[in-house]
Amino acid sequence: MSTDQPPPPRRVRPRNSLFVKYFITLLIAVVGPLLLGAASEAWFGYRGQRAALNELLQAESRSATERIQTFIDGIRDQLGWVVQLPWMVGDEERHRIDALRLLRQVPAISSITLVDETDRERAFISRQDVNRIGLGASMASDAAVKGAHTSKVWFGPVRYERDSEPYMTIAVAGNRAAAGIVIADINLKLIQEVIAAIRIGETGHAFVIDDAGRLIAHPDISQVLRGHAASEGFGSIRAAVAAANGAAVVTRDADGKSAIATSARTASVDWTVIAQQPVAEAFAPIRAALWRSLGLLVVGTLFAISLAWWLARRMSGPIRQLEDGVQRIGAGQFEHRINMSSGDELEQLADRFNEMAGELAASKEKSERINRLKRFLAPQVAELVEDSGNQALLNGQRREVVAIFGDLRGFTAFSAHAEPQIIMRVLSDYYAALGSVITRHQATLTGFAGDGLMVLVNAPLECDEPALRGVRLAVDMQDAVQGLIVGWRVEGHTIGFGVGIAMGPATVGTVGYEGRIDYTAIGSVINLASRLCGAAVDSQILLDPVLARAVGGAIGLDSIGELAIKGYDQPLCVYSVNDSRF
Repeated sequence: MSTDQPPPPRRVRPRNSLFVKYFITLLIAVVGPLLLGAASEAWFGYRGQRAALNELLQAESRSATERIQTFIDGIRDQLGWVVQLPWMVGDEERHRIDALRLLRQVPAISSITLVDETDRERAFISRQDVNRIGLGASMASDAAVKGAHTSKVWFGPVRYERDSEPYMTIAVAGNRAAAGIVIADINLKLIQEVIAAIRIGETGHAFVIDDAGRLIAHPDISQVLRGHAASEGFGSIRAAVAAANGAAVVTRDADGKSAIATSARTASVDWTVIAQQPVAEAFAPIRAALWRSLGLLVVGTLFAISLAWWLARRMSGPIRQLEDGVQRIGAGQFEHRINMSSGDELEQLADRFNEMAGELAASKEKSERINRLKRFLAPQVAELVEDSGNQALLNGQRREVVAIFGDLRGFTAFSAHAEPQIIMRVLSDYYAALGSVITRHQATLTGFAGDGLMVLVNAPLECDEPALRGVRLAVDMQDAVQGLIVGWRVEGHTIGFGVGIAMGPATVGTVGYEGRIDYTAIGSVINLASRLCGAAVDSQILLDPVLARAVGGAIGLDSIGELAIKGYDQPLCVYSVNDSRF
């Protein structure tokens, strides 16, 4: 490369551009980790707090459902004792006494109705209404009686008495039909004691709601006593939490404030226990951590500004010099050298740049040589020739070679009628497939001629068993193209592929002129391989006798008899590869 090449025009830079650039870079280098640390602390802190809240709220809601279930199961079991014995004549008084005893033992029961095996009312004992004893009306159509007959234990829906207190009906059938059925009205206000015991943080709490959106229990009993008016606000919370499938979700509470909540379902009744905590309280630790991080960030930023200012002023001069040198080297002026005498690491960096420039110049020259070789040699062969430093391998010489010719059958007719883009696509696929095979076998591609190509084995580099390697290359070439032919024929293109291969001495070397050099081979073996290729039909690989003897029994061959070959006085015995893949 000429050393008197004029330098590229300098870019117009704003004053102190390097100073500003490095000032900002150093500032970001210090502030960036601080920001990343603060962001990661906030993110992982939020995720950790969210996971902890999820676990806490789920534990509280599950605990509440277990205690509510215990409450319901206890009432069910107590009712079961009332229907242990069958109804007998004159038993009304005994059953009345059992019912009164149950009312004293279970304050949540407001009334008890006893039904005999004929589904007729035999006793009605209540805390508020007038008691009835004796044979009463039939209750066979009552939903509670039907439910008890069906499943032994029946839980009725939640209802509001006087649009205030929540009630539920439980019906239990005896183990024997003669024992009848007991129906009890349950005042659900007592579940409030279970819910009131749950405290989540300072203001978090739990409440119970059924699938119809009716509020059953709440720490604030006045919310429950509002009946349907209160339930309207809590139904939307249940829908939002239910959509999260048990995971904690941020939603709006009944007062419209942001809260994080989760839920758990009771086992025997269609109730949902929702545990919630205001978002402001739940994430208060995260906000405190963010304020601490913000304080550290402000202090760190002030320190970073001071440090970046000082370092940028000291580095801007040498950096500008290095920048100019890098620009020249990047433009290809590998002869340029950076002269710096700062006596520190920047001077060492300038020396490394100078060394790099020299190595890049050598590398560029080598790359150009290899690229020229890759035009006709496999990439690995080109690099081997270059690395060996023996460029004489490309000079004219006599060499025993295996010449392989291949071209497409029916391509002329196809190209006369097909669209240009289709023709070029077929050729592109064809040469891509063959190029991959030739490169893999480290053979030498001497050139393309329309739909045909010539490949050499054992030149310019010698190889072991060139005959066997050449035949295997031809087989793989035929394999690759036959795979394409299947698709072409589906598209309606009648194209085939034939291969001719011969072995013998040839003159090999580079020919051409400045700017264009090709590696080629000349000799009768080349002509013979070309003639064999012309005689080969689709999927056929034809070999000359010399190559057939050289491969011996390593490759299955069939004799196709003698063929008259142009340029030869006597017919030659020609062989074809016997390969079941074709």
